[in-house]
Amino acid sequence: MSDGIAEDELTGPWKGFAAAPVTGGGGAGVLVLSGSSGRIERERCRLFARAGVTAVSVRWFGGAGQPPGVCEVPLETFADAAGLLRERGAARVSLLGTSKGAEAALLVAALTGCADAVIALAPTSVCWANVGPGRDGRDRPYRSSWTWRGRPVPFVPLDGSWTPSEPEGAPVAVRGWYERSLVTYADLLPAAAIPVERAVADLVLVAGGADRMWPSARFAGELAARRTAAGRGAAVVVRADAGHRTVFPGESAPPPSPRFDHGGTPEADAALGAEAWPHVLSAVRGGA
Repeated sequence: MSDGIAEDELTGPWKGFAAAPVTGGGGAGVLVLSGSSGRIERERCRLFARAGVTAVSVRWFGGAGQPPGVCEVPLETFADAAGLLRERGAARVSLLGTSKGAEAALLVAALTGCADAVIALAPTSVCWANVGPGRDGRDRPYRSSWTWRGRPVPFVPLDGSWTPSEPEGAPVAVRGWYERSLVTYADLLPAAAIPVERAVADLVLVAGGADRMWPSARFAGELAARRTAAGRGAAVVVRADAGHRTVFPGESAPPPSPRFDHGGTPEADAALGAEAWPHVLSAVRGGA
């Protein structure tokens, strides 16, 4: 126990971490999902617990009995993990995901009623191909990142003709790869679109205009437009100079990646997080 929060290392059914306020919890809980790093988001869980929200983060790939990569991961994993928060007394459950975690959270909210709110950081508006290998150890041919009820979710493959422009050994910006793939596989976009208009959950979309991993600001606009057309709203927070990583107040900026150029700057990413944080807390707490 530290900083007025209680911490718990989870060992089953998934490896994970939980943090909860010792006193003053208002019955709100949030499932915190990493992106393709696969890490368990301990620091972010602690941040929410200090704000009076019970938070859980689980390893959803790369663990025992799981695909080694983001490849045909059952979306039931996230719905079941959200159930941990209900078991811990959360009357209102939110899903917060970054990048591939946001993709999963949006899909789960559209397919199930397990979430009262979704906070999608650096989101996508379509389901994408796998990142890394599946259970068979292969990463090609492309398969869906996700399954639902045992069936692959329709997805957009990546265009194999794309090559990075950076010098060898430099961090790579892959945004152009995704943008080219949207054009190459335009006929697959309708089936792969994440149907957020079906989700009853409140929705917060946070994106950086200088994201160099994929065009998350464009995707956030597309998601918001679908919600508007369906008569549902969405809070959208976009900062033109921010990148792929949102840094909330009280969080440490992640170190630069040696592999990927995430775009933005530590200052812009923190400014985006500061602007988004009140919307995030409002959604998680239900406007309280």
